[in-house]
Amino acid sequence: MALCLAAPIPAVAQSAPNLAALRGLAPVSALGGSAEGQAALAANLRVTGDVQEGGVPALRLLPLAEQRQFALRDSFITDGNATELADGLGSTLGALYQDTARYTDPATFTNVAPSVADLLGYTNSVAKSDSNAGKYFFANATTNGKDSVSAAASSILTEIGGTTDVFGKAYGRPAGTPGSNTHGNARPFQTLPQLFAYRGTDYFGRASHSLDWLRGPGMNLIDSPSYPSGHTTYGYTESLVLAILVPERYQQMITRAAEYGTHRIVIGAHYAMDVLGGRATALHAVAHLLANDPAYTGQIRRNPAVINAMSTATKEGVAVADYPAALRAARADLTAFLRDRCGGTVAACAAADTGRFRDPAANAAFYEATQTYGLPVVYPQRAKTVEDVGRRAPEAGYLLTAAFPSLNLTEANAILTDTQGPGGGFLDDGSEFGAYARLNLYAAAGKAAALAATRQGQAPASP
Repeated sequence: MALCLAAPIPAVAQSAPNLAALRGLAPVSALGGSAEGQAALAANLRVTGDVQEGGVPALRLLPLAEQRQFALRDSFITDGNATELADGLGSTLGALYQDTARYTDPATFTNVAPSVADLLGYTNSVAKSDSNAGKYFFANATTNGKDSVSAAASSILTEIGGTTDVFGKAYGRPAGTPGSNTHGNARPFQTLPQLFAYRGTDYFGRASHSLDWLRGPGMNLIDSPSYPSGHTTYGYTESLVLAILVPERYQQMITRAAEYGTHRIVIGAHYAMDVLGGRATALHAVAHLLANDPAYTGQIRRNPAVINAMSTATKEGVAVADYPAALRAARADLTAFLRDRCGGTVAACAAADTGRFRDPAANAAFYEATQTYGLPVVYPQRAKTVEDVGRRAPEAGYLLTAAFPSLNLTEANAILTDTQGPGGGFLDDGSEFGAYARLNLYAAAGKAAALAATRQGQAPASP
């Protein structure tokens, strides 16, 4: 395999969506300034190490050895067609999807339909741009490791008393020191006192090793800053798209996203905080797209299909002026594709599942464990609060109404409020972005599906 340097695509300046994401992700930069923040940083390294060593059974759906093999496969990112994530559609629908949407080599892939390809491409490009904007920003306040960020971006850190390289400084590996990286925010494989490394096979069935996806040749992350997790941003973004396109599998796809993010900890590439930041970034971006926010739509985006996680992109562009319309077109085409190939209704084929997401109780428990990864409260005054999602982040409701259109936005936001996760976490500073960090889409989707089924005169499907 050729050596791929996993560096974010350089940006001349941060866009308005980029700045919104940076502002939302920024509380991590101020953690060193309070006792609660310092405790959270210590817990972040400890929890990351526990998961990486295999010491947290609640954070896996399979026996440890099998889960590690899935983590190795997931190191290759299939953002051109979401095929690695599509097993969340179930053993029946997932197999049908993956039989057509394939990667035959790292640069060659197919899709089930052009409309699905365009939707995935545009959505992932938007979310990835927000995630990539954070990489060097939180490492050394640059756009690419050397060029300074805009004044608007720089003020984000100044306003909250934030600092760069918070992980490197907290874990004894500041940028440029032995064992660290060049830019800052060294990764777990550089800061953990010990790392479990193992052999297996990669996405293409080739003999591989976990270190191949940390130090090369599969992916070289040695000088790639840690926060937030780009893989997790992709995993949640494209899993969420598939969840909305196939709402019968919404909860399972969200579980798959959580598993994908957790695999970044298992492999040694990311901290728990990186994964939580990537999740919030994805949910925030997708909600704004679903709301047809003009700051997020109407642009020509490069197809984000890449050979590695964050660098080389194809030259083809995709433009989406009306995101809900693009979503409807993709849903119609994917529904027809799945129905024709499964020989029955999508709902019936979705229920025919013998895969690892077949157990609703196991899915719920797993997702609950990933909600905070057990990290402690940073904002005690918010720990017992209930965030009014409709007031703080009104567009969040589209994450449910897009899949369950019989719900209105007020009802959807009420469900998100009722099901939200614990308060006071490191991103829950009272901001819009903090509201996204608390969303529990697994629980929310279960309530939304039950309400929608009742209105359609059907018995609610199993969660």
